[in-house]
Amino acid sequence: MHIKRFVGGSLESNGYVIYRRSGGECFIIDPGYNPRVFTDFVRENGLRPKGIILTHLHHDHTGAADAAADVLDCPVYMHEADACSYRGRVDAELKGGDVLDLDGENLEIMSTPGHTKGSICIMSEKSRVCFTGDTVFDTDLGRTDLEGGSEEEMKASIRDIVDKWDNDIHIYPGHDDGCNMKQVRKYNTEFIAITEGRNR
Repeated sequence: MHIKRFVGGSLESNGYVIYRRSGGECFIIDPGYNPRVFTDFVRENGLRPKGIILTHLHHDHTGAADAAADVLDCPVYMHEADACSYRGRVDAELKGGDVLDLDGENLEIMSTPGHTKGSICIMSEKSRVCFTGDTVFDTDLGRTDLEGGSEEEMKASIRDIVDKWDNDIHIYPGHDDGCNMKQVRKYNTEFIAITEGRNR
């Protein structure tokens, strides 16, 4: 899988274009700012957009989605638990366990509430990568004190889902740089506190 990251806005949010080959299919993940950087990249590489996937409803991850979808004539995907209160465009609602196809590569949708009710992670076992939105970062976890957030749901998502990922899975989060799960288990103090608490 090829992964192009764009960083934008005052919160330096990450948006991604993912694809397997030039001229092939692509998905856009979390276009928060400046739709043109995403649409220009898609067009310059001759990519065929299958859709825009939003990991959650916050504006710094969704702000450019409607404009990019209009230009590229592709659908917008969001988890059903966030779609019900999101004011932007949603063409298809997701739930945990759904699988999207990218030129023969499966992208599994994992429901990871905590930051919001409908937060998701997007896993490719084939490429050993996961796009985690604002669920888990290299050294901390997403906030749970905003509307729709829940500390208890975040703890459950970390224990029941994220902690099951192998060490070689590379995470691409909604902010900051990515890393592998081995590094998360070594340096992410919030993750460590939750997972060690489970084992006591």
